[in-house]
Order: sequence, then C-alpha cells, then structure tokens
Amino acid sequence: MSDLAELQQRLGHQFRDEKLLRLALTHPSVAHEANTPLQHNQRLEFLGDSVLGIILSSQLYEKFPEANEGMLTKSRSKLANAASFAAHGRALGLGENLILSRGEENTGGRERASTLADAFEAVLGAVFLDGGLEAARTFVLREFAEDFAGLALQTSIENPKGELQEWLQARSTKSPVYQLIAAEGPDHDRQFVCAVLHDGAELARGTGKSKKAAESDAALAALKKLQEEKTV
Repeated sequence: MSDLAELQQRLGHQFRDEKLLRLALTHPSVAHEANTPLQHNQRLEFLGDSVLGIILSSQLYEKFPEANEGMLTKSRSKLANAASFAAHGRALGLGENLILSRGEENTGGRERASTLADAFEAVLGAVFLDGGLEAARTFVLREFAEDFAGLALQTSIENPKGELQEWLQARSTKSPVYQLIAAEGPDHDRQFVCAVLHDGAELARGTGKSKKAAESDAALAALKKLQEEKTV
C-alpha cells in the first residue's frame, strides 16, 4: 500500500499519477538545500490558486444571485485567504506528509501556517491535473461545505447601508430613505428605532443604541428580506 494512501482517503481523491501528489507536498526548501534544480510545489500552488478562485467564484455566483461584484468579491475573500488555506491543510494532515529540507524540518516547517496554506493550494492543483475540473470542484466543495453553510452575505454586515443602496440603485433610480420612528429609554441607555423606506414603502425596521446603529440594523434587515424574497 502506498505511504500516501491514508492522505488520499482524507482528500477523497485517488491519484492515478501519485507523483503529482508527491510534488504538491515537496517544499521549495528541498531544492534550495540540495542546491540543484529539483521540482517543488510552487508551480502547483500557482495553478491551485487559480482553480480555487474559479470554483469558489462560481459557487458564490450561484449562492447569491442578487449580489453585485463588490459583495461577491468580499464574500470570496472570507473563504479564500491564507489563514483559511492553512486551517484546511492542517485538518487534512498535510504537515505530516510534507517533504521538507532538514533545515525546514528543524524549524517547525510541518506546522508553519504559510507552508500548510501553500501545500493546500498545491494539492488542489495536483487534483486538478490528475482528475480534471470536476474532481477539483468535488474536492473544493467538500472542503468548504461548512464555510459555505455558515456564510451569510458578509459584506452586508460590514456596510449594510452602502450595500442596500447599491442593491436598490441597480434596480431603481431612487435611493433608500431612513426615518426615526422612536427613541425610548433614559438618556444613558437610549434605544432608537428606525425604518428604511424605498419609493414610499417601508422595507424593514431596525434598533440600536444610536440613530446610526438603528439605521444600519434596518438596512441589514432589508437586505436579508430582499434576498429571501428573491430565493422564494
């Protein structure tokens, strides 16, 4: 049995050309230490990064049919970043299978976040070359299933009013209007209630410790409502 058999089981992909997987696990330090032009995983990392980008972008495009380009880009950045790749690489146990130089081994290379992130992308590149786009897509969607399940439209949380305005202005010439409905409680603990309207119709209400916070909460509620209506 191959010494990489268990890893392939965790990856959910049985390599026809196992040399690709070994190459994906070969750290550049091996070539540097040998001082010879040995192949290592940087080219596969480059390829994996591109493949991952198109698969995640496609999935986000389908998941959020009403999101604009900026919203999709920000949501993708929540999924595709070095910390995320390192976490996936660590969960797959890539570190124990890495081929490292002695120097890299002695300085904790198997657990280094950047090394695990690079290896994760390289492994995806290897899966793509070995099994094609569908195999790579299966791998990515399985790996990021929990990430997608918990992914709200992240950009709407960061700037609800701006995103709501973009959403509405893509469909209408009119901007949203915010109205203060109530301000309740003592001065040191006021609770504001605001409504957001569009073309005279109330979209949603929100609350907050300030008028600005209440407006943001109303915008977020309106975005969620509009998204839900579009998916029904």
